[in-house]
Amino acid sequence: QVQLVESGGGLVQPGGSLRLSCAASGITFSGYAMRWYRQAPGKERELVAGIDSAGVSTNYADSVKGRFTISRDNAKNTVYLQMNSLKPEDTAVYYCNAVRSIRHYWGQGTQVTVSS
Repeated sequence: QVQLVESGGGLVQPGGSLRLSCAASGITFSGYAMRWYRQAPGKERELVAGIDSAGVSTNYADSVKGRFTISRDNAKNTVYLQMNSLKPEDTAVYYCNAVRSIRHYWGQGTQVTVSS
């Protein structure tokens, strides 16, 4: 059974930082590219950041470039999203996604709220 379990969300003030984690089980983690998506209330889910299976290549949405960093530890079957200089518009549920060819798996999401 495939499981992706996100953690690390919470309430933070503008300008603050959070680090999200996503622990995977039931898949050969090192064979999957990993992505973080987010969905704000009333908006479509959007891709935030992605990293290839080896952790060599990354990509980011323009809205988070320079503030967010995606990384992975294949020995721990975990992908991370370091979020700095958070803004109120970063408020959303953040989802972890594992993708390999036509296979996609999703986590349950973790809430991030940026507010003073």
